Amino acid sequence: MFVPTWLLVLAFLLVVGLAAWTYLLATGRNPLPFPDNGSRIFSASSAEAKDAVVALLAMHGIRERFQFDTGGVRRSIMWDGTIINQSSPEVLQKLGSAAASIGLVAVDPIVSANSAADFLRSRGFEASVILDAEPDLPIAFVVTDAMTGTVINFRKHVIHLPRPQPAGKSVG
Repeated sequence: MFVPTWLLVLAFLLVVGLAAWTYLLATGRNPLPFPDNGSRIFSASSAEAKDAVVALLAMHGIRERFQFDTGGVRRSIMWDGTIINQSSPEVLQKLGSAAASIGLVAVDPIVSANSAADFLRSRGFEASVILDAEPDLPIAFVVTDAMTGTVINFRKHVIHLPRPQPAGKSVG
């Protein structure tokens, strides 16, 4: 039976591609932007502290995937979705000095943030929506007394955000 060479090459490439993708998934390094489960964000006290925490996480198997810096925030996004931020004093002030954030994916971040704030207020908590904490990104924050030192942010799916920089290459 004759099998064309191009078909054998195509089958080989497909098997190698599937094997590589399976390996990446098994090691917690999904190269695809799906699923986007949001993020858990923690703040470092300085740029040096952020770098030290990122290095410490790497020593324990949580490596940096890429950096994504804006005018007010330097951030390292890890392979498991954890984000280590170092925010400017202006951003921290707008967010009530919150040191952590729960990031949720939303089709319309502003509508979702307002809905979340309304929900929290209906439960007896104070809640306000902050839209200008990071003007470079489509993120809406909910600052609430329901959480201590933590805000909730709503953002679009990762495929709708600006393109990040590879790990080790800082924008800012």
